[in-house]
Amino acid sequence: MSQDLRPLLDPRSICFVGASDNAGRIGGMPIELLTRYGYQGKIYPVNPKYQEVFGLPCYPDVESMPEAPDLAVLAIGAKDVLPMLARCHAKGIRAAIVYAAGFAEEGEAGRRLQEAVQAFSVETGLVVAGPNCMGFANLNTQAHTAFASVFNAVPMQEGRGRISLLTQSGNVCAAVYGLVRKLELPVSHFINTGNEACVEFAEYLDFLVDDADTEIVLGYVEQLRNGPRFIDACRRLAQNDKVLIALKAGTTDKGAAAVQSHTSALAGDQRVYRSVFDQLGVIEARDFAQMAVLAQLAQLRHRTAGERVAVITMSGALGAILADRFIESGLALPDLPQEVQAALRKGIPDYGMVGNPVDVTGNVVNDPGFVHSVLEALATSPALDAVVIYAPGYMLDRMADSIVAVARAHNRFFAAIDTGHATSRDLLREAGVAVFDDLGLAVAALGPFLSWQERRRHRVLRAGSRGAQPLPVNQPALPDGPLNEAQALQFLGSAGVPVKAERIAHSAQEAIEHASHLGYPVVLKILSADIAHKTEVGGVVLNLPDAGHVAAAYAQMLREVGERAPAARLDGVLVQRMEQGGVELIVGARRDPVFGPMLTVGLGGVLTELYNDSAHALLPLDEEDACRLLRQLVAFPLLDGYRNAPRADVQAAAQAIAAIGRSMTCAPASVKEIEVNPLLVRQQGQGVIALDALILAG
Repeated sequence: MSQDLRPLLDPRSICFVGASDNAGRIGGMPIELLTRYGYQGKIYPVNPKYQEVFGLPCYPDVESMPEAPDLAVLAIGAKDVLPMLARCHAKGIRAAIVYAAGFAEEGEAGRRLQEAVQAFSVETGLVVAGPNCMGFANLNTQAHTAFASVFNAVPMQEGRGRISLLTQSGNVCAAVYGLVRKLELPVSHFINTGNEACVEFAEYLDFLVDDADTEIVLGYVEQLRNGPRFIDACRRLAQNDKVLIALKAGTTDKGAAAVQSHTSALAGDQRVYRSVFDQLGVIEARDFAQMAVLAQLAQLRHRTAGERVAVITMSGALGAILADRFIESGLALPDLPQEVQAALRKGIPDYGMVGNPVDVTGNVVNDPGFVHSVLEALATSPALDAVVIYAPGYMLDRMADSIVAVARAHNRFFAAIDTGHATSRDLLREAGVAVFDDLGLAVAALGPFLSWQERRRHRVLRAGSRGAQPLPVNQPALPDGPLNEAQALQFLGSAGVPVKAERIAHSAQEAIEHASHLGYPVVLKILSADIAHKTEVGGVVLNLPDAGHVAAAYAQMLREVGERAPAARLDGVLVQRMEQGGVELIVGARRDPVFGPMLTVGLGGVLTELYNDSAHALLPLDEEDACRLLRQLVAFPLLDGYRNAPRADVQAAAQAIAAIGRSMTCAPASVKEIEVNPLLVRQQGQGVIALDALILAG
């Protein structure tokens, strides 16, 4: 159930329990900021030590205040928090911010204390931010509740902010705020979530989706506690033409350990987070400086842009460097069409490049008309999505009028990298041109931004937008408890997954009869719901050519399995015809603890863990989504005719993958995981077949 966060983020009156008349203390700094910047709401300092704080009457306790303010800020120790929350609730206060640390991030006693705060919030409806929280700021109303010294170090903005900061760390929030303001970008909300005992990241994001003063959200994430709500908020962000730029911490073992000690968060699987961000249209950042510049670029998101970039330089060397860096970042520098190259050659000497990058040479700025022609040709070419100009400051100034004219005449994305101190920077920015003064930061920001624009142009954001597609009416009910492979294959086959014909044998003679019917060579596999990994107990024998080998393999298999897994219940031996050739994939669907049903595709067979090549997606998905997922694999060329090999049946693979995903979304909650390994993809037109399946239920 949604809580009303307006008293936290847009309070009309605030009290400070533990107020101080010292602006250097956490109980004094926000009060001084409120009075300095003209907050229009009522302010109630609470502390029996003072009669007055920053010119305001100070009250000895919350009970003596003349009214119940919207928000209470608690600048008190952890052990005093719960009793004070009870007094605030009795007074009629609707929300509270808890500065204090010493909760779940500090061991068992702290965890119990945090659980008590959470239970009190649920029972009473008092909205509690934190604990272990720096506080907030609404820069459009000057409602300061944060003890953040950055507000003293950075000039206050003029005008209304449109960028909101939402971080799971107070210090990160302050650091990003300083960088954003250095770029003179206007901020709306300054939010850091602390331990999230009662209000978590996605709930704040939900609020910002509907906030009229938020267009861009800069997020720092350690752990998402409510994946479905996050998914829904991101979908609504996209629908409202808003953008989330996120930095996810905990990508390494050391980083994950640091995250847990910081806010008691669990970092989760970074590959899953990255895939979810990509699918939901979130721009992922890797550091604070990149995040701030991405916010600057996101203001230009309405200009036509994508991954095909034209680079203009005055130096062949710089053109080569930029080409390398842009391509390494995932962008493309396509060769310009011949007619465009011919037009460029009219004003560029033979020693200057015209293919892309374009080396206009230093002489070009002597002919403003030609500069305009060059830019016009690039801005109108259907072979391009973006134009990047790299120039020393004085040359950029000479080109500025032409750049501005073309940028205003055409909606194509333009960026300039100024290696000097061009006086035309503001003029260029006013015309919608992104301006950088550092090559590395320009590439670091343009790479993910233009790739995001490419995905945004060509794909409707689908995550969670469709209900689960119904399974066929003949879908068998799953039995209670663990399933063996035959039951798993039957379930998937009924869902539309092509499965291998198999027979169950309970004796060597029966295995021989089944093999003769199916045709040699055959495979024998132990059939047991208690054995998930059959090869580890000697439960798989491949490529048996005749009856004698089948009889011997049957006996040996039962003996080895009996020795290695004596407690396992055996349902017989599965007999299948041996398959040769094709490309093996692993397809797995599971219930992710954060995001819910997800699907993973990777290179199958014994190479899965060795190459660690996998792609992930939220469920449900359709065949188009499945095709896109396959193309994300490093090993996709193996399916696409690598080194003149026959192309594999990618479309059939996509259909099977979608069917496996559909099985998961429609399966009962007791089903935790479905895995097909391998899914054999044959040559184009010959389809696919699931050779082995596992369904874990409990």
